[in-house]
Amino acid sequence: MIEFPDRPDNLTDGPRRSYQVRPDELEGAVRETLSHQVALARPLGVDPAGQAIRRANRIRRRRTGAGLALAAVTTVLLGAGMVQLGAATGRDDSPIAVIGDPDPAHRPLPTASVPGPSPAPKTSASPLVSQTLVSADGRPLVLSDVGPAERAQPLSGGGGWLVVGVPTTAGRSLWVVRDDGLVQVLLAGAGTIVLAPDSLQVAWRDGSDLLVAGVANAQLIGAVRTPAPAAAEPVRFVGDSVLVRLDPAGPGHTLWRPGAGPLPETLDEKSLNVYGQLPDGRLVGQVATIDLGRTCLAVLAPERHLDPVRTGCGPDLSRDGIGGVSPDGRWLLVNGSIGKASRSLLVDLQRLGPGATAVPAGPPMTGAIVWSNEIQASYLDGDGELVRVDVGRVRAGRPASPAAVPSVPAGGRPVLVQSF
Repeated sequence: MIEFPDRPDNLTDGPRRSYQVRPDELEGAVRETLSHQVALARPLGVDPAGQAIRRANRIRRRRTGAGLALAAVTTVLLGAGMVQLGAATGRDDSPIAVIGDPDPAHRPLPTASVPGPSPAPKTSASPLVSQTLVSADGRPLVLSDVGPAERAQPLSGGGGWLVVGVPTTAGRSLWVVRDDGLVQVLLAGAGTIVLAPDSLQVAWRDGSDLLVAGVANAQLIGAVRTPAPAAAEPVRFVGDSVLVRLDPAGPGHTLWRPGAGPLPETLDEKSLNVYGQLPDGRLVGQVATIDLGRTCLAVLAPERHLDPVRTGCGPDLSRDGIGGVSPDGRWLLVNGSIGKASRSLLVDLQRLGPGATAVPAGPPMTGAIVWSNEIQASYLDGDGELVRVDVGRVRAGRPASPAAVPSVPAGGRPVLVQSF
């Protein structure tokens, strides 16, 4: 029997516990406690990692689709001689190209709308203005935050517009405006900008060079450049080539084929303006004559350095260069004068020759001319009103009259485009 010393209470002494702890045991206990705390999952109010992963997945899927489209377009451009490798494309003074965030979560809501009983709300704080497009049949379409604009045409395949801005002290701009609300600048601070009829190419002046690039997925691809005279500027696309006017103050054009070398040394020295293209590829333009105060119409052959193959010196033509050829190549609308009155003129190109004549079609034209078919055309006059020309009525002595475009803001000017 074990005996214990007398105690003042009824407790008995047990084995004594040691309170001495080795340093390695203390360190191990602390590590174990911390590891349990780290292992506990705590809910987060915001999951930035999850958001980043989800956004990266969206971008990766979009870029995969865009990559396939870009690869297809680049293959086509390579086949057409559009891509030029070497020092010519490695210039430091490359054009300004702005590529936006492809994540639609960070885009404004779509702002293109057809005006109706209630105007579309403005969703952007951009200092740019709304631009009204008007189709050949008079329907308006308002694009927000892309103006003021000078020209516009549908994107290849639809779904939006390519919009060329008016000239400013900082140069011109080129926008892509898509139906899903994306408004994106492709070029800024450029010189003259020319769009291909199918919207797959764009040519522009940048510093001392002329450039051509493809347009795909709201980006410029395969840019090709060449040095150019100080006053030279692109005028229009002619097949795979670009018509270049060497000096706006005088006659002279040349055809540059991107990827095939610099501007050709052989050039035309008679043509003043080019109005359009015939179905056989020849051009209709204005040429200078020996009489410095008079010009003539001419059919120009691109394969013969734009030599005139047929001329007509009857109509009194303006030198502003505004004109348009009907799709079948039969009719030309061009600015000129009847007596002392400035008018738009209708010319029958099938009767182009020494006795060529013109009949008044309406008030003088500004901007683009849109032919809806072989006998109907539309344009805007100097006040921004829409003029719709019917060939039969004009030939019967009834010129077209202007009509106001609805829903155009005060002080604004619409841009005429193909029907939408």
